[in-house]
Amino acid sequence: MILQEKQLLSALVITQNEEQNIKTVLDHLAFADEIIIVDSFSSDKTFEIASSFKNVKIIQRIFDNFASQRNYALSLASHSWILFVDADERLTSELQKEISCVINQKNSAAAYFVHRNFMFEDKKLRFSGWQTDKIIRLFRKENAFYNHEKIVHEKLIITGKTDTLKHKLIHYSYSNFEDYKQKMIFYGQLKAQEEFLKNTRPNFFHFYIRPAYQFLNQYLLRLGFLDGKKGIIICYLNALSVAVRFQELKKLHSEN
Repeated sequence: MILQEKQLLSALVITQNEEQNIKTVLDHLAFADEIIIVDSFSSDKTFEIASSFKNVKIIQRIFDNFASQRNYALSLASHSWILFVDADERLTSELQKEISCVINQKNSAAAYFVHRNFMFEDKKLRFSGWQTDKIIRLFRKENAFYNHEKIVHEKLIITGKTDTLKHKLIHYSYSNFEDYKQKMIFYGQLKAQEEFLKNTRPNFFHFYIRPAYQFLNQYLLRLGFLDGKKGIIICYLNALSVAVRFQELKKLHSEN
């Protein structure tokens, strides 16, 4: 059953140096009733490009971690329904229509998962652990917050029923080797901070077994070898992130 009063949608994005993505993602979010960007003082043209959109509100805030940045963006939203996407994600017209329909249903869930197609240099990556990738991107503001203890790959805590949308997001995460490598190194450094707060003491297992397992799990068990050269690259870089995590954790313990 469709609600008589139209439900309004706030679209949120957090950014830092996303000049290659920002225009396209904002075009894809134009169907939302409100668009808010929280930018971490980008040094490229992200702020300038976003500011050229009259329907976009952009606020700059120093980046501390992903969970904190996302919760801050949530606090700025005017509407109950939230669509929170990354700058490198794209919504098909079918997904846009589905979202508009779902939020206006009487018995809608509190939050919705959406499956993602991982794009490797504009080509879909079919395996390597990404074939089952899904994430909550649509939810009611009053039913959700991001867990402060997860400062990277932040976890959304939901109160209430969840469901899954039929149409997929397109995730342009890998544009080139160096960019993705730097992203994985950055994630590894942030994960090290998480482990430090948990007082994890790295040892041989963390330094060698964990990265090796990450690679073999994605490349063999998650069928990365079927993605050919692309699979080797993605699995290697994800394993690199694990290696960086525990090397950085070792440094944190030595400095404190």
